[in-house]
Amino acid sequence: MTLSVIIVNFNSGARLVRCLEHLGRQTFRDFEVIIVDNASTDGSLDKALAVAPAPLTPRAIRSATNAGFAAANNLAAREARGEWLVFLNPDAYPERDWLTALVAASERFPSADAFGSTQLDAADPSIIDGAGDVVHILGIPYRGHFGWPAELLPGDGECFAPCAAAAMYRARVFADLGGFEERFFCYGEDVDLGFRLRLAGGRAVQVRAARVLHEGSGVSGRYSDFTVYHGNRNRIWMTYRNMPALLYWPLVPLRLLADAYLCLRAFTVGTGRAYARAVLDGYGGLPALANDRRRLQKTRKAGVGEIARALTWSPLKVSRREASLRPISPR
Repeated sequence: MTLSVIIVNFNSGARLVRCLEHLGRQTFRDFEVIIVDNASTDGSLDKALAVAPAPLTPRAIRSATNAGFAAANNLAAREARGEWLVFLNPDAYPERDWLTALVAASERFPSADAFGSTQLDAADPSIIDGAGDVVHILGIPYRGHFGWPAELLPGDGECFAPCAAAAMYRARVFADLGGFEERFFCYGEDVDLGFRLRLAGGRAVQVRAARVLHEGSGVSGRYSDFTVYHGNRNRIWMTYRNMPALLYWPLVPLRLLADAYLCLRAFTVGTGRAYARAVLDGYGGLPALANDRRRLQKTRKAGVGEIARALTWSPLKVSRREASLRPISPR
Protein backbone atom coordinates (compact mmCIF):
# COMPACT_ATOMS: atom_id res chain seq x y z
CA MET A 1 0.00 0.00 0.00
CA THR A 2 1.45 3.37 -1.03
CA LEU A 3 -0.82 5.72 0.92
CA SER A 4 -2.99 5.57 4.03
CA VAL A 5 -5.52 8.41 4.07
CA ILE A 6 -6.55 9.18 7.66
CA ILE A 7 -9.68 11.16 8.55
CA VAL A 8 -10.64 12.10 12.11
CA ASN A 9 -14.38 12.57 12.51
CA PHE A 10 -16.26 14.32 15.29
CA ASN A 11 -19.85 15.27 14.52
CA SER A 12 -18.89 16.29 10.99
CA GLY A 13 -22.35 15.69 9.58
CA ALA A 14 -22.61 15.85 5.79
CA ARG A 15 -19.02 17.08 5.52
CA LEU A 16 -17.67 13.57 5.98
CA VAL A 17 -19.90 12.26 3.18
CA ARG A 18 -18.68 15.01 0.86
CA CYS A 19 -15.06 14.32 1.81
CA LEU A 20 -15.42 10.62 0.95
CA GLU A 21 -17.14 11.46 -2.32
CA HIS A 22 -14.12 13.49 -3.37
CA LEU A 23 -11.75 10.73 -2.28
CA GLY A 24 -13.70 8.26 -4.39
CA ARG A 25 -12.91 10.31 -7.52
CA GLN A 26 -9.13 10.31 -7.10
CA THR A 27 -7.07 9.46 -10.17
CA PHE A 28 -4.45 7.80 -7.93
CA ARG A 29 -5.91 4.53 -6.63
CA ASP A 30 -3.29 2.82 -4.45
CA PHE A 31 -4.53 3.98 -1.07
CA GLU A 32 -6.57 2.88 1.91
CA VAL A 33 -8.91 5.02 3.99
CA ILE A 34 -9.01 4.94 7.79
CA ILE A 35 -11.66 6.92 9.66
CA VAL A 36 -11.31 7.45 13.40
CA ASP A 37 -14.57 8.52 14.99
CA ASN A 38 -14.14 10.48 18.22
CA ALA A 39 -17.40 9.38 19.87
CA SER A 40 -19.62 11.36 17.50
CA THR A 41 -23.25 11.71 18.51
CA ASP A 42 -24.68 12.81 15.15
CA GLY A 43 -24.46 9.45 13.38
CA SER A 44 -22.13 10.95 10.79
CA LEU A 45 -19.81 7.95 10.63
CA ASP A 46 -22.53 5.39 9.90
CA LYS A 47 -24.17 7.67 7.34
CA ALA A 48 -20.87 8.19 5.55
CA LEU A 49 -19.97 4.50 5.54
CA ALA A 50 -23.39 3.64 4.13
CA VAL A 51 -22.95 5.89 1.10
CA ALA A 52 -19.16 5.67 0.62
CA PRO A 53 -18.30 5.46 -3.11
CA ALA A 54 -17.79 1.94 -4.42
CA PRO A 55 -14.00 2.20 -4.91
CA LEU A 56 -13.54 3.00 -1.22
CA THR A 57 -13.67 0.49 1.61
CA PRO A 58 -12.98 2.68 4.64
CA ARG A 59 -11.79 1.07 7.85
CA ALA A 60 -13.55 2.59 10.83
CA ILE A 61 -12.03 2.92 14.29
CA ARG A 62 -14.55 3.97 16.92
CA SER A 63 -13.18 5.71 19.98
CA ALA A 64 -15.20 5.50 23.19
CA THR A 65 -14.36 9.13 23.97
CA ASN A 66 -13.35 12.27 22.11
CA ALA A 67 -9.60 11.68 22.21
CA GLY A 68 -8.81 14.78 20.18
CA PHE A 69 -7.33 15.29 16.74
CA ALA A 70 -3.75 14.43 17.70
CA ALA A 71 -4.44 11.17 19.56
CA ALA A 72 -6.95 9.96 16.97
CA ASN A 73 -4.48 10.46 14.13
CA ASN A 74 -1.79 8.67 16.09
CA LEU A 75 -4.15 5.76 16.68
CA ALA A 76 -4.87 5.45 12.97
CA ALA A 77 -1.18 5.82 12.09
CA ARG A 78 -0.37 2.75 14.18
CA GLU A 79 -2.95 0.77 12.19
CA ALA A 80 -1.98 2.14 8.77
CA ARG A 81 -0.31 -0.01 6.12
CA GLY A 82 0.86 2.75 3.78
CA GLU A 83 4.38 3.94 3.14
CA TRP A 84 2.96 7.45 3.42
CA LEU A 85 0.37 8.81 5.86
CA VAL A 86 -2.04 11.32 4.35
CA PHE A 87 -3.97 13.40 6.89
CA LEU A 88 -7.25 14.86 5.67
CA ASN A 89 -9.85 16.84 7.58
CA PRO A 90 -13.49 15.93 6.99
CA ASP A 91 -14.10 19.56 5.98
CA ALA A 92 -11.43 19.35 3.25
CA TYR A 93 -12.53 18.20 -0.19
CA PRO A 94 -9.69 17.14 -2.51
CA GLU A 95 -9.63 17.67 -6.26
CA ARG A 96 -9.35 14.59 -8.49
CA ASP A 97 -5.58 14.83 -8.94
CA TRP A 98 -4.78 15.66 -5.31
CA LEU A 99 -3.13 12.34 -4.40
CA THR A 100 -1.50 12.11 -7.83
CA ALA A 101 0.13 15.50 -7.26
CA LEU A 102 1.37 14.54 -3.78
CA VAL A 103 2.88 11.26 -4.98
CA ALA A 104 4.50 13.01 -7.94
CA ALA A 105 6.04 15.58 -5.58
CA SER A 106 7.45 12.82 -3.37
CA GLU A 107 9.19 11.43 -6.46
CA ARG A 108 10.51 14.86 -7.52
CA PHE A 109 11.78 15.66 -4.03
CA PRO A 110 12.86 12.30 -2.54
CA SER A 111 14.78 13.93 0.32
CA ALA A 112 11.62 15.57 1.73
CA ASP A 113 9.61 13.72 4.36
CA ALA A 114 6.43 15.82 4.39
CA PHE A 115 4.27 17.53 1.79
CA GLY A 116 1.56 20.16 2.10
CA SER A 117 -1.45 20.95 -0.06
CA THR A 118 -2.89 24.10 -1.54
CA GLN A 119 -6.03 24.95 0.45
CA LEU A 120 -8.70 27.00 -1.28
CA ASP A 121 -11.72 28.44 0.49
CA ALA A 122 -14.56 25.93 0.04
CA ALA A 123 -17.09 28.77 -0.09
CA ASP A 124 -15.07 30.78 -2.61
CA PRO A 125 -12.29 28.86 -4.41
CA SER A 126 -10.92 32.11 -5.80
CA ILE A 127 -9.56 32.80 -2.29
CA ILE A 128 -6.57 30.99 -0.75
CA ASP A 129 -7.19 29.30 2.60
CA GLY A 130 -3.56 28.30 3.09
CA ALA A 131 -0.28 27.68 1.27
CA GLY A 132 1.98 26.12 3.89
CA ASP A 133 2.23 26.89 7.60
CA VAL A 134 4.48 29.78 8.63
CA VAL A 135 6.01 30.37 12.08
CA HIS A 136 7.13 33.82 13.16
CA ILE A 137 10.14 34.12 15.46
CA LEU A 138 7.80 35.33 18.25
CA GLY A 139 5.96 32.01 18.15
CA ILE A 140 2.99 33.07 16.03
CA PRO A 141 2.00 30.43 13.44
CA TYR A 142 -0.37 31.06 10.58
CA ARG A 143 -1.44 29.62 7.22
CA GLY A 144 0.49 31.28 4.44
CA HIS A 145 -1.38 33.52 1.98
CA PHE A 146 -4.60 33.07 3.95
CA GLY A 147 -7.24 35.30 2.34
CA TRP A 148 -5.14 36.13 -0.73
CA PRO A 149 -6.50 35.81 -4.30
CA ALA A 150 -5.89 32.36 -5.77
CA GLU A 151 -4.20 33.96 -8.77
CA LEU A 152 -1.33 34.88 -6.43
CA LEU A 153 -0.80 31.30 -5.31
CA PRO A 154 2.97 30.64 -5.09
CA GLY A 155 4.68 27.71 -6.79
CA ASP A 156 6.24 24.69 -5.11
CA GLY A 157 8.60 25.56 -2.30
CA GLU A 158 9.95 24.48 1.06
CA CYS A 159 7.55 25.48 3.83
CA PHE A 160 8.13 25.54 7.55
CA ALA A 161 5.43 22.91 8.09
CA PRO A 162 2.49 21.49 6.14
CA CYS A 163 -1.02 22.14 7.42
CA ALA A 164 -2.46 18.80 8.57
CA ALA A 165 -5.87 19.62 7.13
CA ALA A 166 -4.40 18.02 3.99
CA ALA A 167 -0.82 16.83 4.40
CA MET A 168 1.36 13.80 3.69
CA TYR A 169 4.12 12.42 5.93
CA ARG A 170 6.49 9.52 5.39
CA ALA A 171 5.13 6.89 7.81
CA ARG A 172 8.54 5.86 9.11
CA VAL A 173 9.52 9.45 9.86
CA PHE A 174 6.16 10.19 11.50
CA ALA A 175 6.73 7.24 13.84
CA ASP A 176 10.34 8.25 14.56
CA LEU A 177 9.17 11.74 15.52
CA GLY A 178 6.60 10.28 17.91
CA GLY A 179 3.56 11.41 15.94
CA PHE A 180 1.39 14.32 16.98
CA GLU A 181 1.74 15.65 20.53
CA GLU A 182 -1.42 14.38 22.20
CA ARG A 183 -1.42 16.94 25.02
CA PHE A 184 -2.28 19.56 22.40
CA PHE A 185 -5.62 17.75 21.83
CA CYS A 186 -6.50 19.89 18.82
CA TYR A 187 -4.89 22.78 16.90
CA GLY A 188 -1.19 23.54 16.53
CA GLU A 189 -0.10 19.91 16.70
CA ASP A 190 0.74 19.98 12.98
CA VAL A 191 3.04 22.99 13.41
CA ASP A 192 4.65 21.30 16.42
CA LEU A 193 5.26 18.15 14.35
CA GLY A 194 6.67 20.18 11.48
CA PHE A 195 9.00 21.99 13.91
CA ARG A 196 10.23 18.66 15.28
CA LEU A 197 10.81 17.42 11.73
CA ARG A 198 12.95 20.49 11.09
CA LEU A 199 14.89 20.03 14.34
CA ALA A 200 15.62 16.47 13.22
CA GLY A 201 17.11 17.77 9.97
CA GLY A 202 14.08 17.02 7.79
CA ARG A 203 12.10 19.33 5.57
CA ALA A 204 8.63 19.83 4.13
CA VAL A 205 7.53 20.85 0.63
CA GLN A 206 4.37 22.77 -0.23
CA VAL A 207 2.85 21.39 -3.46
CA ARG A 208 0.97 23.90 -5.60
CA ALA A 209 -0.85 21.31 -7.74
CA ALA A 210 -2.19 19.32 -4.76
CA ARG A 211 -5.44 21.18 -4.14
CA VAL A 212 -8.29 20.82 -1.67
CA LEU A 213 -11.32 22.94 -0.89
CA HIS A 214 -11.24 23.65 2.83
CA GLU A 215 -13.91 25.07 5.10
CA GLY A 216 -11.39 25.90 7.85
CA SER A 217 -12.61 24.90 11.34
CA GLY A 218 -15.89 23.95 9.73
CA VAL A 219 -16.76 21.69 12.67
CA SER A 220 -15.35 23.60 15.66
CA GLY A 221 -15.88 27.14 14.35
CA ARG A 222 -13.06 29.44 13.22
CA TYR A 223 -13.58 32.01 15.99
CA SER A 224 -15.19 29.84 18.66
CA ASP A 225 -13.87 29.86 22.22
CA PHE A 226 -12.66 26.29 21.64
CA THR A 227 -10.58 27.28 18.62
CA VAL A 228 -9.22 30.46 20.17
CA TYR A 229 -8.27 28.72 23.41
CA HIS A 230 -6.57 25.63 21.98
CA GLY A 231 -4.91 27.46 19.11
CA ASN A 232 -3.24 30.04 21.35
CA ARG A 233 -2.41 27.81 24.30
CA ASN A 234 -0.81 25.30 21.95
CA ARG A 235 1.28 27.85 20.06
CA ILE A 236 2.85 28.89 23.40
CA TRP A 237 3.62 25.24 24.14
CA MET A 238 4.88 24.62 20.60
CA THR A 239 7.32 27.54 20.78
CA TYR A 240 8.71 26.58 24.17
CA ARG A 241 9.15 22.92 23.27
CA ASN A 242 10.92 23.47 19.98
CA MET A 243 12.62 26.85 19.74
CA PRO A 244 16.42 26.64 20.28
CA ALA A 245 17.66 28.51 23.35
CA LEU A 246 19.46 31.24 21.39
CA LEU A 247 16.23 32.03 19.58
CA TYR A 248 13.85 31.55 22.53
CA TRP A 249 15.19 33.17 25.70
CA PRO A 250 16.45 36.54 24.35
CA LEU A 251 13.05 37.22 22.77
CA VAL A 252 10.86 36.30 25.76
CA PRO A 253 10.07 39.99 26.55
CA LEU A 254 8.93 40.59 22.96
CA ARG A 255 6.79 37.46 23.05
CA LEU A 256 5.06 38.64 26.22
CA LEU A 257 4.43 42.04 24.65
CA ALA A 258 3.00 40.37 21.55
CA ASP A 259 0.71 38.23 23.72
CA ALA A 260 -0.47 41.30 25.64
CA TYR A 261 -1.26 43.13 22.39
CA LEU A 262 -3.08 40.14 20.88
CA CYS A 263 -5.03 39.64 24.10
CA LEU A 264 -6.23 43.24 24.09
CA ARG A 265 -7.20 42.94 20.45
CA ALA A 266 -9.10 39.72 21.22
CA PHE A 267 -11.27 41.59 23.74
CA THR A 268 -12.31 44.02 21.01
CA VAL A 269 -13.73 41.16 18.91
CA GLY A 270 -15.37 39.20 21.72
CA THR A 271 -12.80 36.40 22.19
CA GLY A 272 -10.78 38.03 24.97
CA ARG A 273 -11.76 35.69 27.80
CA ALA A 274 -10.84 32.58 25.81
CA TYR A 275 -7.57 34.20 24.72
CA ALA A 276 -6.64 35.29 28.25
CA ARG A 277 -7.32 31.78 29.56
CA ALA A 278 -5.17 30.35 26.76
CA VAL A 279 -2.24 32.61 27.71
CA LEU A 280 -2.54 31.76 31.41
CA ASP A 281 -2.74 28.02 30.78
CA GLY A 282 -0.10 28.20 28.07
CA TYR A 283 2.60 29.77 30.21
CA GLY A 284 1.36 27.97 33.32
CA GLY A 285 1.85 24.64 31.56
CA LEU A 286 5.47 25.23 30.54
CA PRO A 287 7.08 23.53 33.60
CA ALA A 288 5.40 20.26 32.60
CA LEU A 289 7.05 20.55 29.17
CA ALA A 290 10.58 21.18 30.44
CA ASN A 291 11.70 17.58 29.91
CA ASP A 292 10.30 17.68 26.36
CA ARG A 293 12.30 20.80 25.65
CA ARG A 294 15.55 19.34 27.00
CA ARG A 295 15.10 16.15 24.99
CA LEU A 296 14.27 17.89 21.73
CA GLN A 297 17.14 20.34 22.00
CA LYS A 298 19.62 17.65 23.05
CA THR A 299 18.80 15.49 20.03
CA ARG A 300 18.50 18.42 17.58
CA LYS A 301 20.41 17.90 14.32
CA ALA A 302 19.65 21.20 12.59
CA GLY A 303 21.83 24.16 13.49
CA VAL A 304 20.46 27.33 15.07
CA GLY A 305 21.23 29.26 11.90
CA GLU A 306 19.23 26.80 9.81
CA ILE A 307 16.23 27.10 12.13
CA ALA A 308 16.54 30.89 12.17
CA ARG A 309 16.45 31.01 8.37
CA ALA A 310 13.36 28.80 8.24
CA LEU A 311 11.44 31.07 10.63
CA THR A 312 9.79 34.31 9.53
CA TRP A 313 11.09 37.48 11.15
CA SER A 314 9.08 40.19 9.40
CA PRO A 315 6.06 41.56 11.33
CA LEU A 316 4.72 42.82 7.99
CA LYS A 317 4.52 39.25 6.69
CA VAL A 318 2.48 38.25 9.74
CA SER A 319 0.05 41.14 9.35
CA ARG A 320 -0.39 40.29 5.65
CA ARG A 321 -0.54 36.51 6.27
CA GLU A 322 2.13 36.20 3.59
CA ALA A 323 3.41 32.73 2.73
CA SER A 324 7.09 31.98 3.25
CA LEU A 325 8.24 29.38 0.74
CA ARG A 326 11.91 28.89 -0.07
CA PRO A 327 13.53 27.36 -3.16
CA ILE A 328 13.90 23.59 -2.90
CA SER A 329 17.55 22.64 -3.14
CA PRO A 330 18.63 19.02 -3.62
CA ARG A 331 20.19 17.14 -0.70
